[in-house]
Amino acid sequence: MVEPLLPPANEDSKPFWEALKDHRLVLQTCSKCGAVRHYPRPVCPQCHAMEADWVEASGRGKVHSWTVSHYAFHPSFKEQLPLLLGIIDLDEGVRLNCRLRDVAADQIAMGMAVEIGFEDIDDDVTVPVARPAS
Repeated sequence: MVEPLLPPANEDSKPFWEALKDHRLVLQTCSKCGAVRHYPRPVCPQCHAMEADWVEASGRGKVHSWTVSHYAFHPSFKEQLPLLLGIIDLDEGVRLNCRLRDVAADQIAMGMAVEIGFEDIDDDVTVPVARPAS
């Protein structure tokens, strides 16, 4: 059996991954200037402050771009091909990379409204996924 490829968590991203386990999407926000940032990182790209808070995201957004992958870049994805991968413009103004679910490739469109859901990979890891908004 091939072990699944799991995302790495570090000191900066741990609150993001912990919230996903509770089926919540949180985003890092600069404590000084209020800028929302994703991916999680130690320094605000706007004002260079190192203090951050975490805020719950709306879970809504629009498809910015997408691709259909027919190649398993890791053996654990071979049985899941083809993979629909999207870049989502969240309502909070940042982009999230995730899989697109419950939609056929020929039904995806730029600007399509989506809602962020959650998939439990195992007991310790949950990942965000995007589904067409209802």
